Amino acid sequence: MLIVMNNSVANTARLLAAGLRALLILTVVCGVIYPLAVTGVAQAFFHTKANGSEVTSGGRVVGSSLIGQQGPGLDYFQPRPANGLGENSVNTQYKLILSGATNRAGDNAELIKWVKEAKAAVVKDNSTAHYKVRPSQVPADAVTSSGSGLDPHISPAYADLQVHRVAERNGLPVARVQKLVDEHTDGRTLGFIGEPRVNVLELNIALRGMATG
Repeated sequence: MLIVMNNSVANTARLLAAGLRALLILTVVCGVIYPLAVTGVAQAFFHTKANGSEVTSGGRVVGSSLIGQQGPGLDYFQPRPANGLGENSVNTQYKLILSGATNRAGDNAELIKWVKEAKAAVVKDNSTAHYKVRPSQVPADAVTSSGSGLDPHISPAYADLQVHRVAERNGLPVARVQKLVDEHTDGRTLGFIGEPRVNVLELNIALRGMATG
């Protein structure tokens, strides 16, 4: 009986030692070596993306090319509406912005009201003394928010719609502002994925440089 108990204790000790060795090895490999290797590769070959696709202007970070910002004013190009954004109501110590869709059906009366009001505002804001916007010209992304509420892009149609207003407010030729939009229009990914798009933050940075240059 004593020999059996000694063997059982010895086997248990060996199993515990093996388990602890495995835990230590896996902790070092998965918790130290692997993260360092992945971080090193990301920083070496994908530095910009690994750091949040930061956009800089005037020597400082002003945002990310992946996250939309509400426009600073009608002197600049405006992004999509952000009706899906909400405020943090759980931990009110921090003023966090919660992103998301409005979750309204297409026939929802409140959503229809929002869209009509947004369309009227787009027509009014973008009409100038020499250029009148027609309601039929207003694209869908000008009056509806994206699924996240933080889409950094707008359609070329919405960017084109804003050209006359931006040109007038900044004292710039319309053709010059239109050329700026064309230069900042990205085509479909790999030529067939998604739709052509314009990054609003990057476009506005270029516009600021043009207006102050």
